Amino acid sequence: MTNQLFTTKDAAQFLGVSKAFLERDRWAGARIPFIKVGSRAVRYRLSDLNEYVNKQVRLSTSEVA
Repeated sequence: MTNQLFTTKDAAQFLGVSKAFLERDRWAGARIPFIKVGSRAVRYRLSDLNEYVNKQVRLSTSEVA
């Protein structure tokens, strides 16, 4: 099974957030899993992005995450 890898820019666009949001997430402890390729390149698996989105589903605005 192949799993598409997204750049930070592409992952941000997929999630509808800024690149800075993902960069802060990595710095703060990474709620969204990422992959380091080499010493600098960061990639996100499509399956991890979809899993993150699915975990964000709420039934009420007052529901605690």
